[in-house]
Amino acid sequence: MSRNGFYDSIDESLDSIKADGLWKSERELTSPQGGTVITGGQHVLNFCANNYLGLADDPMIRTAAAAAMDGYGYGMASVRFICGTTDLHRALEVEIAEYLGTDDSISFAACFDANGGVFEPLLAESDAIVSDSLNHASIIDGIRLCKARRYRFATRDMSDLRQQVEIARADGARSVLIVTDGVFSMDGYVADLASICAIADDTDSLVMVDDCHATGLVGPQGRGTPALHGVVERVDIVTSTLGKALGGGMGGFVAARQNVVDLLRQRARPYLFSNALAPGLVGGGRAGLRLAKEGDGLRERLDSNARQFRAEMTKAGFILSGEGHPIIPVMIGDARLASEMADGLLARGVYVTAFSFPVVPKGTARIRTQMCAAHTADDVNRAVAAFVAVGAELGIVAGAA
Repeated sequence: MSRNGFYDSIDESLDSIKADGLWKSERELTSPQGGTVITGGQHVLNFCANNYLGLADDPMIRTAAAAAMDGYGYGMASVRFICGTTDLHRALEVEIAEYLGTDDSISFAACFDANGGVFEPLLAESDAIVSDSLNHASIIDGIRLCKARRYRFATRDMSDLRQQVEIARADGARSVLIVTDGVFSMDGYVADLASICAIADDTDSLVMVDDCHATGLVGPQGRGTPALHGVVERVDIVTSTLGKALGGGMGGFVAARQNVVDLLRQRARPYLFSNALAPGLVGGGRAGLRLAKEGDGLRERLDSNARQFRAEMTKAGFILSGEGHPIIPVMIGDARLASEMADGLLARGVYVTAFSFPVVPKGTARIRTQMCAAHTADDVNRAVAAFVAVGAELGIVAGAA
């Protein structure tokens, strides 16, 4: 292919994305992230952020981030093992481990990097990974970088999980690592960790959980899905993020036994070859962690909002996915129709995003709504009313009587 042919092929791909109604536009915010934001000069209710506890613009987090920047500067300009580690970094990692009930933790630029770096140093060709078929893209990419044998089980299907682990064992696997999302973010379902750990016990397997959509909001004190299911000591590896409920900044981590963390510090490539987290992010992350520990009131409000939205939307005739989590996908099916619905909702003051292929399988386009503790009951009612109005215009629901 010629040089011009290369660029022509890119244009063809872009044209195809637009023609299929899969084009993803980015709307610029001109306000802090929150339950209400400003975009295009319009104040709108925000029902599509990972800002579950409403901490993204919390004054305590902003103050802590500013103080860390004042004391340690803007950036580290180094990877951790050269001259990029401060006492703040280690304090954050110790506090994360204490919160989640592990020996230690190790921070990364994002959880995508944590999942990208966790497998290759720990597992070899003689080992096996058994992964839920709907696991996050970062897990899929991380597994691809590893030489371990790969097996997949149908999502949340415990019978298939057991069968795949047994196949891996029959194939001679030395160690078997079962990997699952703690919460499946496109569907709003919480993984059945108790059953997964029971199968792991029966088959002497390891368990890893990506808890990005659970840390801070699920389980006692928001300690995540292992705490929710009472299996903290049985789960071997937890990966998660500072970029969602814990303040919405940046930064991911792996929490595990000490020797696992120690090996990752020596061998995990995203850790060894990426700048250390900026001091402001570390300071803000520590404050977010403290607020999450003390955030029972926020979690109660979040749960109340989720139950209210789910009940009213179901009553209005919408088809919803998920259960027991503030991610509540509104299933549309057609990608173009989902996009039109998102546009119509924005015009009525509700900011949501349409999700379509390749983020979700073809034919399963949806509006993934996410509740926030910063929303009031009136905010939820206003959002439902907007959904009903736009849904009726597009023929998705019958509309108000």
